[in-house]
Parts: sequence; structure tokens; C-alpha cells
Amino acid sequence: MKSKKLKSALIASTMLLSSVFMGNCLPASASEDALYVPGTYTAVAEGINGIVVVEVTFSEDAIEDIVVTENSETDGIGSNAIDQLPGKIIETQSLAVDGISGATYTSDAIFNAVENCVAQAGGDLELLKTASSEEVEKTTEELTTELVIIGGGAAGMTACIRADALGLDVIILDKQSYLGGTIALSGGNQVVMGSELQKELGVVDDSVESMIEDFLANGSGLNVTELVTLYAENVGETSDWLEEIGVTYDLDSGLHQLAEYTYDRELAYTGGGSGAATALAELVEDTDATILLSTCATELITDENGAVVGVLASSDNTEYTIYAQAVLLATGGYGNNDNLLSEELQEALYYGAASATGDGLIMATAEGIDADTILMEYGKIYPNGIEVSEGTAKSTIAGNIVAWTMSAILVNADGNRVVNEKASNRTILEAQQQEDGQLLYLLLDEETFEAWKEAVASNGISASDIESYLSANGSTTPIFIHGDTIAEVAETAGIDPDVLQATVDRYNSFVESGVDEDFGRSADYMTMEIGDGPYYLIEQKPRFATTMGGLVVNTDLQVENTSGEVISGLYAAGEVVGGVMGDDSPSGANNGWAVTSGRLAAESIAAALKE
Repeated sequence: MKSKKLKSALIASTMLLSSVFMGNCLPASASEDALYVPGTYTAVAEGINGIVVVEVTFSEDAIEDIVVTENSETDGIGSNAIDQLPGKIIETQSLAVDGISGATYTSDAIFNAVENCVAQAGGDLELLKTASSEEVEKTTEELTTELVIIGGGAAGMTACIRADALGLDVIILDKQSYLGGTIALSGGNQVVMGSELQKELGVVDDSVESMIEDFLANGSGLNVTELVTLYAENVGETSDWLEEIGVTYDLDSGLHQLAEYTYDRELAYTGGGSGAATALAELVEDTDATILLSTCATELITDENGAVVGVLASSDNTEYTIYAQAVLLATGGYGNNDNLLSEELQEALYYGAASATGDGLIMATAEGIDADTILMEYGKIYPNGIEVSEGTAKSTIAGNIVAWTMSAILVNADGNRVVNEKASNRTILEAQQQEDGQLLYLLLDEETFEAWKEAVASNGISASDIESYLSANGSTTPIFIHGDTIAEVAETAGIDPDVLQATVDRYNSFVESGVDEDFGRSADYMTMEIGDGPYYLIEQKPRFATTMGGLVVNTDLQVENTSGEVISGLYAAGEVVGGVMGDDSPSGANNGWAVTSGRLAAESIAAALKE
């Protein structure tokens, strides 16, 4: 069985807002014998980056066509629901169909708009939303392969591409309806240390030793040194290999200057994280691998000696028993599973994938397999989130990066600066965690705010979102306060206006002198004084998605059990592996580890199967 029917599409986390009617404002009334008043009706709902406009055409007895005529959804992310969901509704003539997994809120936007159109056409909305009581009888299927990869994110896709090139028969499965994983949600940056790419951009003296030192310093020395070394020795070759096969990097923007690194060693992907995920998915499509989507792995299969020899998996229609000479877990992290999270992580806002529920960890640590784990209490917490709904964040990092080149500063609830805004994320987070409610504010003048507002669209914070937040003016979360003067925003935030004004005046004096006497912000990032209003205060709260803990593996990416023994046939790559980062990961590190470990795992498996 070689299924090649795959449409590349990726994950998006969006905030659903209410949709409203467009076109006819009042519902029509269908005749007694007709289900709908024929015609084409239009409605609009809020998507991740703005409105989603939907046109629905009805005959008297059917939904004939659904077309999304306008949207600002990120290409390859929200487009998954836009491409697939209208067809499902038309095929079933029902609104009781499942949304597209991984694009839940974009699906909801389409559902809301179609519901409005049904109401306009005089249809029976409740009947359309009633699920069928018929149960689908599942078939059973037994498959055999050399390698089965569980998880279609960056690590799984990279492993699939490499294993196929090495001549292995591969099955790759993912519980989502698309390949892509969490790389599509990332900032789209990757460590490229030791690559020809890094050298072409002027850094020729970086080293394995320097990268290891930086990672140990950032991870509080809790890193598994052997894995960091494996990573540092191979990420450069992996980066150049990816560039050669079609995953390209934004060379025009160049290497990023980051406080975490001694040398500049981070590059963005062309098109960001979604661009990299789309490129990898297309490369997987071009392999001979069998691709099983919307297929959830449920249990590892072992033989009488305890070796892992396959996996049980299930889709809507089929129960699979897949036998394999090797199983690679590339199932990602566990950030969306409170049962696996430390108390500190449970208190941070989550902005990651709904699918990050630790499935691989749960299967591998089951009785009889007994895989060992390490550093499960840690996750990568960033200081730059806004709370868009209870417990859920969106990142402002893309806007912040722009704002630091202009006049933005961070202040606490007393109106004082507390940190160098261009310090590492970890340093800013540590300062933030000392504040009541772990809250800081971005202070922006009008010019910087406009640039910030444009940039955060790439983080899924749309212009219409921002207008909605500003209209609340600090009365609800996320806190977006605005005012014509410094005193006005201070009073709305409950800050002493004199203190905030003094902070602004002192910072502006540093810009004039070129020396930040309080926190040492580089003059390169103090080029503009805080200027004319209106002014804005925007909340900054801790957020996390990536988990640092995971399975214990050796340098061949073989999983080890609690007795320190290799579990025959079982490998792991990507975020499901624990210990690489220590207690915190520097920028671009997780994507770099995913693609590097995926490639190396495929090579280890190929070598083992040829022995």
C-alpha cells in the first residue's frame, strides 16, 4: 500500500471571534417544500490574521457550493481548513462534520460563516448541525515495513526524507490531517553552526566547542553533554544538506545577533516556520514512503524478548497493525498535557500545538517497555506573551524584535525599567518572574507601535485583534492600554505618572548619550528616543510551548530503559528526546535539533538494518 495522496498543510492556533452577517441582513424564508431559498449568500468570520469571507450557494434542496473569497490566513497553515472543509460540508450536506485537525479555529470560522449563510437562506440550522447516529465500521489492515516513523513534524519528515534516500521502506504516520508539526508554529529560525551558509555570511571562526559552551551556559549545565556534542558536530552538515534538497534559508536577512550566542549562528527559513514545514512536506510527498494521516499511534508492539517490532494505530476507518524492523518516535513534546507538566509550566500560558500531548512518551514508558526519561519538569518559557484567552497565549516576539530597533522599552507595574531589553530571553524572563503577576509592559510611542503592529501579524495577532484589545483599554486581558500622553496611559494602568515620565526621560537621555547607565542596552539598539504619542502599554507575560524533558537516548538515538539498556528497535528524534537543552533552549535550537536528530536517526537505523 503506497498512499501518495497528501496535501501539504500545517498547524495554526487561532482565537475564534464571533462572525457577522454580510450581504442580506435578514434571513430569508424557504417555501414549505424547499429546504433553502436559492441564491448565493455571504458571511464573514474572524480568522487568525483578519476576516474570512465565505460565499455559499444554495439550490432549493442542497448546499451547492462554498467558496472562501477573501482571507488573510497564513499560507499553508489556516489554508488547510479553507482547502478541505467546504468540500466535506458539501459532500455530507451537514454541519456535523469534524473540523480539520490542527486548524480547529480556522475551521470554526468557516463553520460560523456557513451557519450565517444557512440562516440567511432560511435553512434549518439545527437539523444541519445534528450528527448522524450511524457508526462507521472500521476495517483492519496489517502492514509490514523496514521503518515506521510516528510523527510528521520536522524530525519525522527529515528522517523520512533521509531514510528514503538511503533505500529504506518507510511508513510515516501522524494523528493530524497534514504533515508539518510544531515547526510551523515556531519563529522559523534555526541554528546553522558550522555550515557553509554561516561561512558565506561572514562567520568563519565559530566552533563545536563554542556552541557546546553556549548551550551548557544557557541550560544551567543540565544538558546531556554527549547529545549537545552530537548536535554541534552535525547541525552544520544538516543545514547545508537541507539547503541542497530544497529547504531554503533567508540569506538576505542574514545571521541574527543574539545574546545567547558567542557567535552569530541563527538563520531564518525562507517563509519562516511555515515555509520550512511546507518545503519538508513537499519533499516527503516526493519520496516512496507510505503516508498515513489522521492516524493515531496507540501502542508499541513488542516481541517475547522486549524488542519493539511495530505499532498499533487507528484512523477513522481503519485499525492498523504495522510491523517494522525499527520504530522512530518523532511525536514532539507534552506541553498540552497537564498530567506531564511541572507546577511551574502549568502556571505559564500555553501557545503551542494542541497535538503536543506526549503520546510517544506515554507509549514508550508503558509497562514492559519502560523507557527512561530526563528533565521532565522543564520547558522553554519565553517572556513575551499576551493572554488571548484563559491560559492561552500568543507571541509578540516578531513585533518586539522590530520594536527594539526603534524606541520600545520594558517597564514594570511601578513604571520602572528592570532589564536590558536586548538581553537574552532567559535574562528578561528572570527579571519578569520577580514582578507581581510576572507582568511587564511594552511601552511604545506611535511610530514604534505602528511598526510593532505590522510585525506581530506573523505571530497570528491581526490588526482587528489589536483594535478589539485596544477598545477594552486595559479592562480585560490581554491588556492593551492607549492614551494621548504618558500620564494618560500611566493612570489607566495604575502607574504613578511622574514615575513613568521620569523613566521615559531617563531612557531618552541614554539614547542621546549612547550609554545605557542602568542596564547596558547596546547603543546599536538605542537609535531613537521615545517620541510623540499616542502611547501604548502592552502586557508581556510568560508563555511556553516547547518542553525540555523527554526520553533518554544514546548517541545513535536509540531509546534506553530505566536500567540503562537499549530498547531494541526503538529510536527517538526531535522534542520527544530529553536532555539536549538542559533546562532552557536558546533561540533557533529546537528546530536545529529536530532536523539534525531526524537525519541522524535515519542514518543510524539504516546502518543497523544493514548489519
